[in-house]
Amino acid sequence: MQTVRTMIAESYCGVAGLALRAVIVAGYALLVCGCNTDQQLVEGVPEVPADYRQRHPITLSEADHRIEIFVGSNRGALSATQRADVLAFAQTWRREATGGVVVDLPVGTSNARAAAEAMREIGSILRASGVPPQGIVVRNYHPPEGNLATIHITYPKIIAQAGPCGLWPEDIGPSMNRDYFENQPPWNFGCASQRNLAASVDNPADLVQPRGETTAYQSRRTGVMTSYANGAATGTNYPATDVPKIATVSSGQ
Repeated sequence: MQTVRTMIAESYCGVAGLALRAVIVAGYALLVCGCNTDQQLVEGVPEVPADYRQRHPITLSEADHRIEIFVGSNRGALSATQRADVLAFAQTWRREATGGVVVDLPVGTSNARAAAEAMREIGSILRASGVPPQGIVVRNYHPPEGNLATIHITYPKIIAQAGPCGLWPEDIGPSMNRDYFENQPPWNFGCASQRNLAASVDNPADLVQPRGETTAYQSRRTGVMTSYANGAATGTNYPATDVPKIATVSSGQ
């Protein structure tokens, strides 16, 4: 009888051990599956750069710079302000344009004849400012009815831009997002700074490479080197001005 009980106990312990080992193996399998699933989810999420300069890069592209000239039906000559606008336009063309000037004249409107007469003055200002005659293209266009027909003057140039800003694809508050647990910056962070920098830069090429060095001021360099060779002071001596002293002002002199 004792032998039978011992065999039953050993058999029960063996079954319990097998069950325990099976539970442990199943637990490890679930843990490994959970790790693999989490790894697959993390790998499936696109990596967002933490640096705002990479998340919102400033790109260079070509866009049109345009001004509009308003010409009345009974006036063919430009006003003083319009002539100044065309002159400033031509000066900026020489500095930043990547192509010629295109002038769009309205046709089939009440001021079409006045616009054609104004084009003569516009063309003379552009040519006098350095725009070659072969670089000026005149086109006709039909404006929508009811709109004031204007003369469009356009040239292409390189611009810097970033954005668009104001995008919030994820909640920036407490959430189950990975970025929240990793304390990553929100998507829109730094976009406004990049956009303002792109709009403020004078020459977009400065964002890519430095400008070439210009020649030195030869007159000043010659004067400094001559003074240095003669053993004289090389600094600039500015004339002294009569600055009133506090004592002079207080005494009423």
